[in-house]
Amino acid sequence: MTTTLRAVDVIARKRDGGEVPTADLRAFVIAYAAGELPDYQMAAFLMAGYLRGFTRREAETLTEAMVASGDRLDLGRLRGPTVDKHSTGGVADGTTLVVGPLSAALGLQMVKLSGRGLGHTGGTLDKLEAIPGFRVALGAEELLDQVERIGLAVAAQTADLVPADKAIYALRDVTATVGNVALIASSVMSKKLAGGAGCILLDVKAGSGAFMRETAAAVELARLCVDLGRAGGRRTAALVTDMDQPLGELVGNAVEVREAVEVLRGERRGRFLDLCLTLTGHLAALAGVAADPGQGRRDAARALDAGEGLERFRDFVAAQGGDPRVADDPSLLPQAPVALEVRAPAGGWLQAVDTEAVGQVAAALGAGRQRKDDEIDPAVAVELDAKLGDRVDAGQPVGRILARDEHAARTAASGLLAALRWSDRPSQAPPLVHEVVGA
Repeated sequence: MTTTLRAVDVIARKRDGGEVPTADLRAFVIAYAAGELPDYQMAAFLMAGYLRGFTRREAETLTEAMVASGDRLDLGRLRGPTVDKHSTGGVADGTTLVVGPLSAALGLQMVKLSGRGLGHTGGTLDKLEAIPGFRVALGAEELLDQVERIGLAVAAQTADLVPADKAIYALRDVTATVGNVALIASSVMSKKLAGGAGCILLDVKAGSGAFMRETAAAVELARLCVDLGRAGGRRTAALVTDMDQPLGELVGNAVEVREAVEVLRGERRGRFLDLCLTLTGHLAALAGVAADPGQGRRDAARALDAGEGLERFRDFVAAQGGDPRVADDPSLLPQAPVALEVRAPAGGWLQAVDTEAVGQVAAALGAGRQRKDDEIDPAVAVELDAKLGDRVDAGQPVGRILARDEHAARTAASGLLAALRWSDRPSQAPPLVHEVVGA
């Protein structure tokens, strides 16, 4: 885009509710990524689109243009099938640490470029870096060599991959234009398409700890993401899953690695394991190594029981410089010096959890960051053992706080209890999977 007039025309067309022609919209995005368009014009366009909406064709163009703005990962040398998984973010959601090794055990090749946590949601890279020595900065050749060898690599996204998305997201964050389905979907899918995998599975969260609080909105986002993936030539599916309570019982960084190890060792059951098996089953079906998601889940369960997932996890950690002994001795992970038990103030049924608040309690301890340059404390954590629908007695332990000092632990315990709502009547937990899209 070479003239201010053309940029103004694009903004005006969207302001008036019109559909921006494909070539103009693509040029607009590419120009912004190249620094040829000022922030104020992109901000005006984003607000116009936020208020007026985008058509599916515009969403496809936004996605394609963001992919075209930078490098793409070429997985052509991998024998495949290549797969990728993405979660829209939640609390105690460390599924990559289990799904990746199980997928590799089934013969899939997972190439995952992940991010860091911000606000109440955890980041996969932060969790992995809780493992002593673990490296997330991998060059393209090193990443591909590792995937060829063990079937799994998780690395940080490079600055050259989808730079338009990075620039536009930063602007959305400060202009109150984050919550638009087309903008969210194009941001997610541009990174997945640039990552090169032939099969993409999305885990779209809905509930009190999710960006999309309402299930209907999460389903809308899932459907658009699947459409964008398929338009980009990839086998794509999505699950809309529950985040009305933390997925696992442990909220932090080192503790979520510990929980994943315990799952892979066959020592921990529950919702977290259930979703990991379901996601692996869907990946196997997408990639054609299982007849359907049910068969894929059964295959994943067999790999888990045989210890194959744990062995792949051990290989994965060692390949990226981490201490593989954590697979056998999780006590090698960082541990906070103070542990405080949290007890139920009264008897009753756990009726509701403000999951975002639970994540914020963990973040305030140091497990998360409010700004992107904040330091993470890998050892601190929140444990919440009680699940929606559980009956507890007054004084019964419902969780623990792992902190650096007593004051921080007591403050966090109060915050955790404030996030829980109790009832004198039984209540039913929501389903783990609300809807499956594209499978």
